[in-house]
Amino acid sequence: MEVTETLSEGLKREFQVQVPAADLEARVVERLGELKDRVQLRGFRPGKVPVTHLRKIYGKAVMAETIEAVIREFNAKIVSERGLKLAMEPKVTIPNEDTAVEKVIGGQSDLAYTLALEILPKIELADFKGMKLERQVAEVTDAQLNEAIERIAEQNRPFAAKPEGAKAEKGDRVVIDFAGRIDGAAFEGGTGGDVGVNIGGGTFLPGFEDQLIGMGPGETRVVKITFPENYANAQLAGKNAEFDVTVKSLEAPGKVTIDDAFAKSLGLESLEKLKDAVKGRLQQEHAALSRQKLKRQLLDRLDEMHKFALPPTLAEDEFKNVWSTVENDLKAQGRTFADEGTTEEKAREEYRGIAERRVRLGLVLAEIGEKNKISVTEDEITRAIVERARQLPGREQEIWEYYRKNPAAVAAVRAPMFEEKVVDFLIELATVSEKQVSREDLLKDEEDEKSGAG
Repeated sequence: MEVTETLSEGLKREFQVQVPAADLEARVVERLGELKDRVQLRGFRPGKVPVTHLRKIYGKAVMAETIEAVIREFNAKIVSERGLKLAMEPKVTIPNEDTAVEKVIGGQSDLAYTLALEILPKIELADFKGMKLERQVAEVTDAQLNEAIERIAEQNRPFAAKPEGAKAEKGDRVVIDFAGRIDGAAFEGGTGGDVGVNIGGGTFLPGFEDQLIGMGPGETRVVKITFPENYANAQLAGKNAEFDVTVKSLEAPGKVTIDDAFAKSLGLESLEKLKDAVKGRLQQEHAALSRQKLKRQLLDRLDEMHKFALPPTLAEDEFKNVWSTVENDLKAQGRTFADEGTTEEKAREEYRGIAERRVRLGLVLAEIGEKNKISVTEDEITRAIVERARQLPGREQEIWEYYRKNPAAVAAVRAPMFEEKVVDFLIELATVSEKQVSREDLLKDEEDEKSGAG
């Protein structure tokens, strides 16, 4: 094998590789010799088929197989001998002219190909030991606990039929049939039957519920609404619609007393047990939000401490993934960049920065993990997959088979687990102070979080 480096520019490398035809021929002969002992052909005893005869039948296929194996083997050798770490799969270019290919397969020409690599940068890790971080913590107040329990009570409020002749009021629940029209024509999703509506609950289109006030069972009314400009279905956004609505039943909300009996109706022993359960859930929410903010702070610091060139294709692929999500979200909401107060050009610049940050942090976390022998065990991955399967009762075997047959899906499970392990490792080494904040402060800017390595 003869290897000539033809490009060494930044994180790009290219090599011209030439494999003598004689070397390929030697491998083909060896492979045909192996086949000789296994192939059974009519007219020949097992193991007695002449290699020349095998070549006539299998020669081209064996040569093609040999070329593929040689390229794979030599590529690995080139990478290994030079201590390179690949950012992407190698790109191999072989002359594609029919005559050139035929000559190589026929053993008349050397195999010549170009190997293009994009490599990972050598990352000089900053000294992150003793990094100063601040963990925001929030206590669960009595007011928050009471508010949460009141919401549960509201969600479980009993309803009872109103007296004959009664009309719908705010807070009542009605069951309706409806048929919608736009410009006189029915539209997809505009018809429904036996649909429950809590008047004032805000689950229907703006203005729809209010127009049900004053209706009674058996009554029909035309309800007119305008779909919001940012409605999820862009084809309906901003359009006027009319609905023929018939009320089938009418119920009024009953009184809920928050006591032991109410707690027992939810499957708990007492009101105290209900309070403990709700408080525990709120504490878990606070802990998750606190960690999310601490992780964001940590990643911000790592991003500030590490500046290096990124593999171009890796960064571009991540940007394409991010940008695709942005475009799909806007399309689903029927919105434009102007609606978001920006231009496509500015948005591209912003999200390209986000994509590059993700790639950079991913490489830094991977380097830290490798240097400190942090890994995700097979048992941990198995437990994570089992947990996912449990969330889809009746499909456990299907989920398990999916992961068994899809290494990329398993990698998608492993990646966030690895990231969390490295983050935990770094937090353990950091000097972390605590700051008491309110729940509101803990929730602040949550929608603006853009952290994460992936």
